[in-house]
Amino acid sequence: MPRRSSEPSRRARNSTGHGRQRSNTSASARRVNGRRIVICPQHVLNFPGTDTNVLDNAETVYISSLALLKMLRHGRAGVPMEVMGLMLGEFVDDYTVRVVDVFAMPQSGTGVSVEAVDPVFQTKMMDMLRQTGRPETVVGWYHSHPGFGCWLSSVDINTQQSFEQLTPRAVAVVVDPIQSVKGKVVIDAFRLINPQTLMLGQEPRQTTSNVGHLNKPSIQALIHGLNRHYYSIGIGYRKSALEEGMLMNLHKTVWTEALTMPDFATEGTKNQASLEKLVSLAEGYEKRVREEGELTKDQLRTRYVGKVDPKKHIEQVGQDLIEDNIVAVSRQMIDKEASVPSHYEGGGKGAGGVSVENAMSILNKRQANGGGSGHSHGNKMEVDGDAEEDL
Repeated sequence: MPRRSSEPSRRARNSTGHGRQRSNTSASARRVNGRRIVICPQHVLNFPGTDTNVLDNAETVYISSLALLKMLRHGRAGVPMEVMGLMLGEFVDDYTVRVVDVFAMPQSGTGVSVEAVDPVFQTKMMDMLRQTGRPETVVGWYHSHPGFGCWLSSVDINTQQSFEQLTPRAVAVVVDPIQSVKGKVVIDAFRLINPQTLMLGQEPRQTTSNVGHLNKPSIQALIHGLNRHYYSIGIGYRKSALEEGMLMNLHKTVWTEALTMPDFATEGTKNQASLEKLVSLAEGYEKRVREEGELTKDQLRTRYVGKVDPKKHIEQVGQDLIEDNIVAVSRQMIDKEASVPSHYEGGGKGAGGVSVENAMSILNKRQANGGGSGHSHGNKMEVDGDAEEDL
């Protein structure tokens, strides 16, 4: 009996709950024009969300060894002025830009900016490269910032805008030949941020891949508009087995370099300068010895602070001078023995390729004809001038 009495009450509670929900729904539907508006899920389905095109920071610029060496040499040759050039390559896919070669552009640069590209020179250069088997297109441009880091100035931004009008994915590479050292190249690649995305409040960048990484930007680059007007792109260096072998042998030292003879005039000037330095150091050492006997201990304590110690420098300069001259003389002796042919020995040949038998036959003919005189003194034979010429 208690269970039977509880079931009607449970149904009543459920019915009242469903009735309350229906009444609330119907009440909200009837109050559409009132204070409250209810949007049904069916209305949301009528307005589907759309994907927006955002920039990607997983894109990587792969620079070949040839292009990197050309950029560094061009930038180093133009110090302290800026230099610029164009990069040749291809856009492989949405995440890869390959740079295979570069060529310099004639321009008049200043310390912080470079002028725009000459279209006539660019067209002629592209035609000549196409004839030499270089069919790649222009994927961007590069310029140098000698000594003041990698970033884009206002003039560089305007130049990059002109490139992106022709090619939206154009890349601007900045290299610093002064701060670059062996094993570490100071280089960075940039592309402009569309100002419309910033005005709409959209995120200008989106990470869609975990391949590669971005370097931490410098304070100077952030001050000059990095991540506000332009963003950085990762740079990779792909080398084939042949390129790696070529780069390994680029500055490889060989044992024959120790036998290279320097210029005698240069060596003489260097030795003379070392001897003059030794004379001046000897005079300074003699003066110091004389002062040590005349001055007091308190005066000597501060007399030679911050000055050159002539005794140590005499030893160092003298040792370097002796070592250089010993090596130079040894090098001369080795080169002389290697370059000058040996004298006649046994049945061997001399400088002219004449054997001893041929030399004796020439002398016998000279004696028979009376044109030469050979006088034998024991094992020593004197040959006149005509016989020497025949030899």
